[in-house]
Amino acid sequence: MLKEFREFAIKGNMVDMAVGIIIGAAFGAVVQSLVDNVFMPLIAAAVGAPDFSNLFVLLRNPKGETYATVKAARDAGAVVLAYGVFINTIVTFLGVAVATFMLVKGINEMRRTPPPAATPPAPTAQEKLLMEIRDILKRTPAR
Repeated sequence: MLKEFREFAIKGNMVDMAVGIIIGAAFGAVVQSLVDNVFMPLIAAAVGAPDFSNLFVLLRNPKGETYATVKAARDAGAVVLAYGVFINTIVTFLGVAVATFMLVKGINEMRRTPPPAATPPAPTAQEKLLMEIRDILKRTPAR
């Protein structure tokens, strides 16, 4: 059983998948940072909201207090609809999707394309003569 597992784990596809998962996790962290530190501040500046992650609506507020953050409201036992966190998640997803698309597109362009099919060589003098004879025979009526 150990031998079978070792053969399974060492197969090329398994190693490729492991490398892909590791690189994907690192790539996800880079895109998350890009969204959190570049895109969201630009979107927040354009919309006028300083921090999207703290946009929320109180659905049930047992203490009747006002809260500055989603975390503070939840810690106090309030039921919160955190639509700002949802917006952040959507922007993060779109960022990952666009970045992944660009990465795959770039990799596909870097792949070697097969060389164009070679043009057939020009007919030799003998082949040209045989073609002429064939054409003459086609034009003459059979006896």
